Amino acid sequence: MTIDRTFAMDKRFVVSRAVVKPKGQFFRRLTPYLFLSPVFILFIAFKLYPYGYAFWLSFTSRRGGKVTFVGVDNYLRLLGDPLFRKALSNTATILAIQVPIMLVLAIALAVAFNSILLKLRSLWRMTYFVPIVMGLVAYGILLSMLLNNQYGLVNYALNAAGLPRIPWLADPFWAQISIMLALTWHYTGQKAIIYLAQLQTIPSDLYEAAAIDGASGFQQFRHVTLPGLKPAIILTTVLSSIGTLQLFDEPYVLTNGGPDNATLTIGMYLYLNGFKYFDFGYASTIGYALTIIIGVVSFIQFRLLGDARS
Repeated sequence: MTIDRTFAMDKRFVVSRAVVKPKGQFFRRLTPYLFLSPVFILFIAFKLYPYGYAFWLSFTSRRGGKVTFVGVDNYLRLLGDPLFRKALSNTATILAIQVPIMLVLAIALAVAFNSILLKLRSLWRMTYFVPIVMGLVAYGILLSMLLNNQYGLVNYALNAAGLPRIPWLADPFWAQISIMLALTWHYTGQKAIIYLAQLQTIPSDLYEAAAIDGASGFQQFRHVTLPGLKPAIILTTVLSSIGTLQLFDEPYVLTNGGPDNATLTIGMYLYLNGFKYFDFGYASTIGYALTIIIGVVSFIQFRLLGDARS
């Protein structure tokens, strides 16, 4: 009987302890949110609020020194704006030509960096990765000096080889080529390092099995290397496309959008409307149009390239 009473008392004690909440439990639950509050505040102040304010600005226009609500007028203006279509066409051209060339070169470099036949592999990897460390404005100024029509080192070398000078930054066609060369030089090494990291995750057993089955080097590359690189290819394709659609630094420093608007990009056109013409409403409209374009392009790329986990 004594044991039963003791058990009953212990049981009541356990129940009573379960019912009574520990003192300060509310504050203990609140503590993690207090520590995270600076992040939330900064995110709201520097992310959510600018996005929301820019969206509201896209429906306004500054007239007579006053901000006026104009509805969808800015979006209708955008649809009929020839300069926006020109900027979109320039950006699409650079995206369609430069990004594939850069990614193909990066894959070739990654395969070379991963080869056991290459001597001083670490030195070569570092050499090709160095350009990404250089600031965008700094390397833009450097390239503008190298490609200068009159005293640039590139044209000097062409003359020394008996070839004619090329108007790199003065001709619309060559100005676009210059932008593509600058982007390729700056970002190829970075993409090659990403591919190299992915290559090193491919099991060597797959190559050994392919070699036993009589697969040539090209067949091994096609059926082993490329499928193994698929996650990295999707990642670099999407990120490179987004970066190209937002292109600003290179055309701003090298050509300032010229000549004849040949290198005017969407990013540059947004900047000009916002900070040169102070038409922030229209600039916000361009920004949201660019956001939609990036979303559509990224969705199409994911659909075409497939799931990275497949």
